[in-house]
Amino acid sequence: MIFTNSFQVHAPLVQVAEFHARSANMAAITPPPVIVRIHQAPQLLSEGDEMAFTLWIGPFPVRWRALISNVTATGFIDHQIAGPFEKWEHHHKFNPVDKTTTQVNDEIHIKLSGQPLQAVIGLGMAIGLPFLLAYRGWKTCRLLRGASY
Repeated sequence: MIFTNSFQVHAPLVQVAEFHARSANMAAITPPPVIVRIHQAPQLLSEGDEMAFTLWIGPFPVRWRALISNVTATGFIDHQIAGPFEKWEHHHKFNPVDKTTTQVNDEIHIKLSGQPLQAVIGLGMAIGLPFLLAYRGWKTCRLLRGASY
């Protein structure tokens, strides 16, 4: 399955890329009722870094480890190396529209796990991806407008 989302944010490319490189901002742009607890991650993500975190979906913890790769000034990929999916690749791409506006493109490639419980968790998460991506777009625009990240 492939999920895509795109939005424009009123912020220059360098500011958008820096915002997404800050590991703490993952929690800031995740919609309630999901709670993100980051266990291990550098403050600023770069090539080869790993993040370990738990997504609390109500009372249910979903543990996750991600590897950051293909880091450039215009994006990066996070790969799930442990979690509910057999495959998860989230391509984050940032394209300048002009000096003050950036187009943010998300493309997520997923494959559900062959393990029944993981497949159910993954399917539930996949069903929620359109909402998650829409919320992240809205929240990113709001946070960057106020530069309060």
